[in-house]
Amino acid sequence: MSHDLLIVRNVFLSLFGLGFIGWLFWYALKKSDDPAKLIFKWVLTAAVFWAGLKYALPAYAEGGLSAIYGLGLTMSLAMAFNVLWRHSIIEILIKPLTNIFDGGSEPPPPKPVYSIALAKRKTNRPLEAIVAIREQLAKFPTDFEGIMLLANIQAEDMNDLPDAEITLNNFCNSPNAPDRQVVAALTQLADWHLKKTVDVDAARAALEKIVARFPDTEISLRAEQRLAHLGETEKILLAQHDRQAMAVPEGVKNIGFLDSTEFLRPKEIEPGKLAAVYVKHLEQHPHDTEVREKLAVIYARDFQRLDLATMELAQLINEPKHKPKQVAHWLNLLANFQVELGADVATVSATLEQIVARFPDSPLAEIAQRRLGRINLEFKGQQATAEVKLGVYEQNIGLKYGRPRQS
Repeated sequence: MSHDLLIVRNVFLSLFGLGFIGWLFWYALKKSDDPAKLIFKWVLTAAVFWAGLKYALPAYAEGGLSAIYGLGLTMSLAMAFNVLWRHSIIEILIKPLTNIFDGGSEPPPPKPVYSIALAKRKTNRPLEAIVAIREQLAKFPTDFEGIMLLANIQAEDMNDLPDAEITLNNFCNSPNAPDRQVVAALTQLADWHLKKTVDVDAARAALEKIVARFPDTEISLRAEQRLAHLGETEKILLAQHDRQAMAVPEGVKNIGFLDSTEFLRPKEIEPGKLAAVYVKHLEQHPHDTEVREKLAVIYARDFQRLDLATMELAQLINEPKHKPKQVAHWLNLLANFQVELGADVATVSATLEQIVARFPDSPLAEIAQRRLGRINLEFKGQQATAEVKLGVYEQNIGLKYGRPRQS
């Protein structure tokens, strides 16, 4: 290597070393809690090194008593260095271990604080609470806790549902709003419309936003089921708001002397009429699982129509948005109907095997497997029940009123 290249290399390495040392000093100052104290320690450290180079090294070089003097001076300078930097050295050695327990020196991520707003709300100062919340939301505009707290104060404390609706709609219209939080906000808005103003149309609009935003999901299915029952909710709420005097009919006199009180029992709705009501309801709300299951029960238990009950339950079972627990319930219910209405063992087994196939390695599959293991006993129990009922009927047939006596 030529002399000029050697000089260039040494200059480059020197500049690199000085730059690295300068960066270390800058980084240390940036991380320090007391930069002035750190600079003071650096100055003293430089003085210690200068004293060592100026006095200790020459004394060593002279030898004899001067070397002893140099050794004592070196030890004194080392003690001074230790006094200056012992805490920093211990921290460097121990820090990796303490970081495991205290999380290190990195500050936690900033979070909004609503304690002031909550205290003002508690002392019945909602306007001041709103100001405190808006101060935090100016720093954290997408914080769901703050959005809901603001809307709650507007709706509950200020009775200003329109402003609360604006607050929640602005949040829901944000493209980065998480799905779960959007659903919670719109559901809360629907609840307020029903509770405060009994505005079913506004509540329906809020729930329909959920259906439109999350189509073909479990979220939209729950919203559709709630939409199907808004009419019933409206009747209950209106009854609570507009309580009217109820005329109580006069009771039956001398009830203890009557031969029968059967006429006092409330008449049950005929299954045919109830089924017609359910069918009409499902035409408007086809995703109402509660009503569809009730209709299947009427078809099976009241009309012994396994085909119609199977058709209704199949719509529930084959809907992909339902939870596994619900699907398993409907498959077990279908198996019950099949056992009661005379299906063969193979048909019932095929129904239960659907649970195992759909949800393998799950508790639902284990329960279905256990039921499959005793399916023959279940059929025998059903047959025995039918025989017992028939026998009791035949034994008591002579007790029927008006049966001619045998001579």
